[in-house]
Amino acid sequence: MAASDVTKMWWKLQDMVAHSSKVSSLVLGKSGRLLATGGEDCRVNIWAVNKPNCIMSLTGHTSPVQCVQFSSTEEQVVAGSESGSLRVWDLEAAKILRTLMGHKANICSLDFHPFGEHIASGSVDTNIKLWDVRRKGCVFRYKGHTQAVRCISFSPDGKWLASASDDSTIKLWDLTAGKLITEFTAHTSAVNVVQFHPNEYLLASGSADRTVKLWDLEKFKLIGSSEGETGPVRCMLFSPDGSCLYSGSEDALRVYGWEPDRCFDVVHVGWGKVADFAICNSQMIGVSCSQMNVSSYVVDLSRVKTSGSVIQGLIEDDKPLAAPTSKGPTLRRNYERPPTTCNTQKRSPEGERRSPSSDDEHDDKESNAEITNPDDYKEIFQPPSNATSTPILRVEPTVVASTSARPVSVVTASVALPSRNIVPTSKQKPSPVVIPSACNELVGLNVGDFLPVSEMSNDEALNQIRKGHETMCVMLTSRHKNLDTVRTVWTGGDIKTSLDSAVSINDLSIVVDILNIVNLKPSLWKLDTCTTILPQIEELLQSKYESYVQTGYVSLKLILKRFWPLISETLTALPSVGVDITREERHQKCKACYKQLKNLSNIIKNRAEQVGRHGSTFKELQLLMAPLDY
Repeated sequence: MAASDVTKMWWKLQDMVAHSSKVSSLVLGKSGRLLATGGEDCRVNIWAVNKPNCIMSLTGHTSPVQCVQFSSTEEQVVAGSESGSLRVWDLEAAKILRTLMGHKANICSLDFHPFGEHIASGSVDTNIKLWDVRRKGCVFRYKGHTQAVRCISFSPDGKWLASASDDSTIKLWDLTAGKLITEFTAHTSAVNVVQFHPNEYLLASGSADRTVKLWDLEKFKLIGSSEGETGPVRCMLFSPDGSCLYSGSEDALRVYGWEPDRCFDVVHVGWGKVADFAICNSQMIGVSCSQMNVSSYVVDLSRVKTSGSVIQGLIEDDKPLAAPTSKGPTLRRNYERPPTTCNTQKRSPEGERRSPSSDDEHDDKESNAEITNPDDYKEIFQPPSNATSTPILRVEPTVVASTSARPVSVVTASVALPSRNIVPTSKQKPSPVVIPSACNELVGLNVGDFLPVSEMSNDEALNQIRKGHETMCVMLTSRHKNLDTVRTVWTGGDIKTSLDSAVSINDLSIVVDILNIVNLKPSLWKLDTCTTILPQIEELLQSKYESYVQTGYVSLKLILKRFWPLISETLTALPSVGVDITREERHQKCKACYKQLKNLSNIIKNRAEQVGRHGSTFKELQLLMAPLDY
């Protein structure tokens, strides 16, 4: 390939000094427009890919940041440290969301669940943990790898988790059952990256053994392997339509097809040890780092072959091959994407309580999101409603002098910044804020799915009718089993333990069932139970189900009626003389309740402005909670 062709096919976008010490991790957002970098200076910096200055600098970690990851919407970012702690930030609100502790060594892989507010983390301690961001707790721990877990990835339907390790294996985990499904062992060296196909039951893996392998997730067998890599595979990405696989290694981009195995193109890109890449329109953005510097590159994918003649692989002739297509029936099963979360996941014993570590004994207040460039921040995270997607233009780099102590770019390309928010091609009808108990419309169901289809056989009609039946049976069976567990504890006469048991199941429907019973007998309420239930009431009042909101409303009214006088009197009383342990314990409980009630007061105020005809419920609660402001 001639040098002139190469310069047209790819170019360097910019160089920048990203941190005051060595850059230890970096990742691109799914859109290819945002970049997060982690450094040995214990900071996480957020950048627009084609802007010269850091948009936001996130602090709080007290040891080097080893791993960073964006959520799929790019509204949140999580960072893992050398000490084993995680911190989650809300980028739009510019604040820390959660600090999660539990790993005993470096965190080296992270991923957000595609639907729920859950995060998976892999560590040098060989463990994988699933975290519930809302509850600040570990939901489950997966054990099986014998060396560091280098990459983890959720399946598109959110039901499975794939993990890749230095022990040369790939493991596939069932999130709901909390167990290993299968293990792939064909690699001969550390596996650096795994990637699910966006539609089909197919998994790709890249390894330090210089191979890319593809695995059928229906038959759990190897269906393809490349031998053309000249170095360790560092990152991989399926094309948006799933027709080909991009593989990144040192100074090279390869494009693969499968069934049969073939390599469509090799592009020699000067990006060195590429750390990550993403696709933006018809361009690929790649990033790499060296010491304190981060470099970004653009590859024009319109000039890259993704089908047609094979240049290397198991097919050795030059006969054209039909390009794979995402249209029509596929050879294997496709993912279904129901609106589910990880809420049915079993909770492991060690996940019921946060484990303190030396790094994270500090409160979340120690963490900070400093907006270093307000104009770029507003343009990225608060864009105008007519924001559109703009490709990154090829221009010659321009040297920029800077004396700022904050991370800034020293070499940049002058290009137009596209908004992070892309105008969707199709728009679904939004769900109501609150779903009424007596609802005359189907919510979450498509009536068309149940209408007769022309020329449908009896078997097809039965399968259509049974669609979702098994899932519903499993859900109801699980709910009955969980209620039976709580009932067993309840018969022992310890109401507090019963409520703790209901909460630990991590299923709001169980909490609602139990609260509906407790609310019938107010004398069952104790100050201890308030500290357990108030966080649950917070979730109930923000639920889209009217019955959940009503249960939370009744529970909060009872708590305010029975305990607000006690809380107020305890917190305003003068300190006692001497040591009164009982008084001190009561004071701590009242203080915790007051803090939770203050938080609820803000939520209720916001909720009253959102829920239309249900606003009277929240306005009544606002009046009841007015004394908290004095």
